[in-house]
Amino acid sequence: MKTVRILCTGNSCRSVMAEGLVNHWGSGRFKAFSAGSFPTGQVNPMSLQTLARHGLPTEGYRSKSWDEFVDQQINIVITVCDAAAGESCPLFPGGPVKAHWGVPDPAHAVGTAEEVAAVFDRVYSQLERRVKALVALPVETMPQSELAAALASIGKDQL
Repeated sequence: MKTVRILCTGNSCRSVMAEGLVNHWGSGRFKAFSAGSFPTGQVNPMSLQTLARHGLPTEGYRSKSWDEFVDQQINIVITVCDAAAGESCPLFPGGPVKAHWGVPDPAHAVGTAEEVAAVFDRVYSQLERRVKALVALPVETMPQSELAAALASIGKDQL
């Protein structure tokens, strides 16, 4: 089973939704954990509501530091922070394949409840497309260089 770490700044929205998506769509082949460089300490309730709206489990998520995973075997590290917004994305030492799948932070959404939910749903949908593309890859037989190129290409998918 391939281990995937999904990293973001606050580990409250994007990385949590991506963790749920990888564990759902990649069940049996991938095991994902999310973490943050500066975790907020709590998962954004809208992230959990978004997962629930799409039929994914909402239990067991927590906002945590990426330092928790420093000594664990990791095959793939995916950052989902939006570099264009000036956020800092952590570097992960070692030999995992790394990719950047930047998406806007829905935690900054403003408006009515429906408008905010729509922002979360757009981010969720983009992450879901990317995760489905990941789990469609023959990662078990791909050389690291090919996997890195494929993950980089997946990360260019836009909203």
